[in-house]
Amino acid sequence: MFKLDRTVGKGQTHEEASANQAAYWKTKTVDERLAVVMYLNSIAYNFDINNPPRLDRTVFRTRKHET
Repeated sequence: MFKLDRTVGKGQTHEEASANQAAYWKTKTVDERLAVVMYLNSIAYNFDINNPPRLDRTVFRTRKHET
């Protein structure tokens, strides 16, 4: 799905890189950004992107807030 192109790159300061990244991601739609987030989560937590793990509901509880 995504592949890192190691042939593209240049030396730049931290400030330049930050500004370039912000400008790049602002050109992407919300759906494109969420797809990248899901991909990065699948890499970080080692799960298949097409079959993400289900929420373990035994760990979480809901309760009513008293007002």
